Amino acid sequence: MNESVYQIPIANLGLALVPTIIVLVVLYRWSAGGSTALYAVGRMVSQLALAGYTLTFLFNTDRSAVVLIALTVMLSAAAWISLRPVAKRRRSLYLHALVSIGIGGGTTLTIITQGVLDAEPWHNSSVLIPLGGMIFAASMNAVSLSAERLDAEQTGGSDYENARRAAMLASLIPQINILFAVGLVSLPGMMTGQILSGIAPLIAARYQLMVMCMLFGAGGISAACFLLMQRPRPATV
Repeated sequence: MNESVYQIPIANLGLALVPTIIVLVVLYRWSAGGSTALYAVGRMVSQLALAGYTLTFLFNTDRSAVVLIALTVMLSAAAWISLRPVAKRRRSLYLHALVSIGIGGGTTLTIITQGVLDAEPWHNSSVLIPLGGMIFAASMNAVSLSAERLDAEQTGGSDYENARRAAMLASLIPQINILFAVGLVSLPGMMTGQILSGIAPLIAARYQLMVMCMLFGAGGISAACFLLMQRPRPATV
């Protein structure tokens, strides 16, 4: 395999925005939320630029406290963003989301980094931060989907058990679709990136298998914890 890494010049990177601009034009012409999409794209660019500088600092530090603080910030933000579909109840549900993502994401992150990868040292920032981001994002999306669906089902008159079942299924639809499609319809981002970096496809496949399992597990555990916390309390006499 070629050991070189493809370097993307800034000018060439600008070409990647062409499809994005086309979509933005369509959204504006159709009055379909162009402003929101434009804001999202601008925020994405600024956040990634900031992330690049932040990760450069984090990857050069050997202090476990700094890494743990970064993970805590990521966890706190993920919990807050996950409740966007139920914004009116965000404050009352925040602790539930935080604990759920902490359990699902934290447990999965520990298993992967300390068990599967055997990171040395245990707080290796180049391992914990990227994988922590992926895991917390998967947990965030699962909690978000489950919160939205549970609220919709209960608003429609469903009892807790049926609403919970529907919410759990809805929370895992994206991950299950990816499980069906991986390697057949698409090559996931991590595997594609490693292959472009010169890693042998079979080794890249092992890493992608690890990623698929950790995302499915983290999302499912987080959603289940969140939904269990929404169980109605028995009436007191």
